[in-house]
Amino acid sequence: MNSTITPEKLQKYFSITQEALAKAHPAFDQKRLREAADFFDMASRYFQDAHYFWDKKQDAVLAFAALNYAHGWLDAGAWIGLFNVKDSRLFTVN
Repeated sequence: MNSTITPEKLQKYFSITQEALAKAHPAFDQKRLREAADFFDMASRYFQDAHYFWDKKQDAVLAFAALNYAHGWLDAGAWIGLFNVKDSRLFTVN
C-alpha cells in the first residue's frame, strides 16, 4: 500500500485538476449558466486552497484533500451535465 503523498504525486494531481478546470470553464451548459458557474467557482476555490496549503504551509495532506474536493466538484458538474465535456480521462462521463 502506498500511503505517502509525495511532491511528485501532488504535482501530478495539481496538473490533472488544472487541466480539468481548463476544459470545464468554456464548456458551461448555456441553459444552466448559474449552476455551472457555482460548481466551477467551488472547484476553483478548492484548487486555490490546495495551492495555499502546499505553497505556504507545505501541508501535502491538506493540499491533496483540497485537490480531491476540487476535482469532485468538477466531476459532479460533468456528471449532471453542467459542463459539456467528453473527456473520460478527466471526468466521470461516458
